[in-house]
Amino acid sequence: EVQLVESGGGSVKAGNSLRLSCTVSGLVFDNYGAAWVRQAPGKEREAVSCANWSGVNTYYTDSVRGRFTISRDNNENTLTLQMNYLKPEDTAIYYCAISRREWSSDQYCRESLANVDYEANYWGRGTQVTVSS
Repeated sequence: EVQLVESGGGSVKAGNSLRLSCTVSGLVFDNYGAAWVRQAPGKEREAVSCANWSGVNTYYTDSVRGRFTISRDNNENTLTLQMNYLKPEDTAIYYCAISRREWSSDQYCRESLANVDYEANYWGRGTQVTVSS
């Protein structure tokens, strides 16, 4: 059974930082692309960042580029999102997502940043991030 467990969310003031982690089990982690997806109240899920299988290629949506950094440790089966200079508009539930499709991880990342396909991913339960002004 594939399991994704997120941690690290919380409430902070604007300008501060948070670090999210996702621990993955039940699959060979380095065969799959991995992403962080957020959902704000009343909005669709939005992929904010994605890493290809090795973590060498990383992708960001425009609103977080330069502030967020995604990384992965394939030995520890973990995916991390370092979030700096947080803004109130970053408030959302953040989900860890792993592609259901082995390989083609760069294509997965490009597709995910354009449009999140719920059925194409394994999902964690999410962690709340709240940023106040």
